[in-house]
Amino acid sequence: MNLRRNLSPVAAAGALAIITTLTVGGLPAGAQAGTAAAAADEPITHEENPRVPEGAAWTEAYFPSSDGSGVELHADVLRPADLPADAKTPVILSVGPYFAHSGQTGPEGWDRVGPSARFQDFVDGAGLMARGYTFVMVDLRGFGGSTGCLDWVGPGEQADVRAAIEWSASQPWSNGKVGMYGKSYDAVTGLVGNNLRMDALKAVVAQEPVWDMYNYLFSNKVPRPNVTGTPAAYNSIATMPPMAGDSDRYKANALYEASHPKCLSDNMINNNNPDPDSGYWRARNLAADAAGTGTPLFVTQGFIEPNTKPEDMEEYLDNHQGPQRGWLGQWEHVRGNDTGADGRLSMGRAGWFDEVMRFYDQYLRGTDPSVTDPAYVIEDSLGHWRAQAIWPVTATSYDARLSTGQYLDDGGASTAAAEAAATVDTGRWDLERAPRIEPLSRTERNRAKKGDTATTSFWTWSTPAPQALRLTGTPRITLNASTSGNVMVRLWDVAPNGRATMFDENVALVERNGSISFDLKSTDWTFERGHRLGVQIGTIDSNRWRAMPSGHTIKISGARLALDVQGPRSDAPTQGDRSPYLDRYLAANTTTLSNVGPSTFALRLSRNG
Repeated sequence: MNLRRNLSPVAAAGALAIITTLTVGGLPAGAQAGTAAAAADEPITHEENPRVPEGAAWTEAYFPSSDGSGVELHADVLRPADLPADAKTPVILSVGPYFAHSGQTGPEGWDRVGPSARFQDFVDGAGLMARGYTFVMVDLRGFGGSTGCLDWVGPGEQADVRAAIEWSASQPWSNGKVGMYGKSYDAVTGLVGNNLRMDALKAVVAQEPVWDMYNYLFSNKVPRPNVTGTPAAYNSIATMPPMAGDSDRYKANALYEASHPKCLSDNMINNNNPDPDSGYWRARNLAADAAGTGTPLFVTQGFIEPNTKPEDMEEYLDNHQGPQRGWLGQWEHVRGNDTGADGRLSMGRAGWFDEVMRFYDQYLRGTDPSVTDPAYVIEDSLGHWRAQAIWPVTATSYDARLSTGQYLDDGGASTAAAEAAATVDTGRWDLERAPRIEPLSRTERNRAKKGDTATTSFWTWSTPAPQALRLTGTPRITLNASTSGNVMVRLWDVAPNGRATMFDENVALVERNGSISFDLKSTDWTFERGHRLGVQIGTIDSNRWRAMPSGHTIKISGARLALDVQGPRSDAPTQGDRSPYLDRYLAANTTTLSNVGPSTFALRLSRNG
């Protein structure tokens, strides 16, 4: 029997549910032959339906969202099959758009109705059922078997998260303690859960989230290439048809957008607002909303990942006041347990499920861990792993004074624009299906090689590093611009032979002459002795954004770059291998510079660093 034909490459599953527990809908006619069908309100096991994980009993549930809107949410519930129906267990909840019975981001070719397999790797790999945990997967409004309009993590979806936590904690089979688990969008809902400050939520595991939803579509009022494609992709997920064997109730809910087409048009219009200070985006700024929160939090973040990037991560973690754990390093958009085709761990560190379950056991069961795990483990740009009590750890903080210069804001001009149009992704991706890597284009490499002889950017160079040192945390640029236009700032690690890797960047719209400040991405980049930091300021000639060139010659003065520096000599090594993605990133973002100029600022540590 073909159970998983045409699966999406992304592993599937996870969400939460509430209220009335129902039977799963019937199977397609061709799949029902010889298959036991569960009676109404009766759990279904793996033996009756192979889509149910081994050792689990599956039911469905429906419950209202918490905002009084009339939205009905759907949940799939997995309980240990060997426990009585009223046995109380801790609950691990996942809430998101990817839990539809037919597939995560599109139909996956299933031949029978069943719970999403999005997090079956977690259910099986962590042994959730054998450990006595309940796992709940809840469809956000507008997705799967839930009604309502999709809301891009706005007040509506935040109300859904609140309802899912309340419901999970209040069920007769719950011990009242809820943890959240997710990656990507359903990691974002975990951050939302923390921000809701709910007593029932005891722990959150969030892998590769977005820390502020604005940043996924815009950078300081400059649109990203997916600014319309991502809302369109989620509209497509929201309108994915139900399976023939789904219950009538599930089918009616899944077809909600057919009678409410404004859901889809509003999603396109609302998400194309470039103003980060608008009410729409302020309601989705999770980093700011985390101030004073305290739910124990376990996060992962790839510093160089091309999808959900480390933007506003440090702000979120600074604002969060509770216990923190983290795996941070040089990987792409992957899970802690993911492996590549060669069997190597994508993050490079072993023991993901063991650490996660010690975390949940501590906060959902009150069990003291048998192993003391480091609070943070970090892989730097050399592939070296260390343990820290917090992140970032800074030995020296200072402002590097940058050169005065000017550039033509031409956006790459005609040949570069043609190249970008020919090679760039169409931008129609969701948080799970973004580009796997973002290489420097030929135009970007050629312009970088020219250094200050190029008219479209200018450079400032540091002194060679007197010893190995690390840029950590979140660099911030402040500058004065003579007129309106666009600005891109890039940081390069430059070896003595001129080989240079671009490792950090960001852009902004300059709306008028005057001062502007903005963060670059968070980073953890180690400079070897003798390497220099190159700071490039110029037009946005990258296909990573969709800027409108002004054609102005923009003069930059008073520029300074705020840096946090750490010395590797005090690193506490911990287990972990070089993540495979790091070498792919280096190959895609390294070139040889031929015009490295004189040093104008020091790349340094304090004496105690």
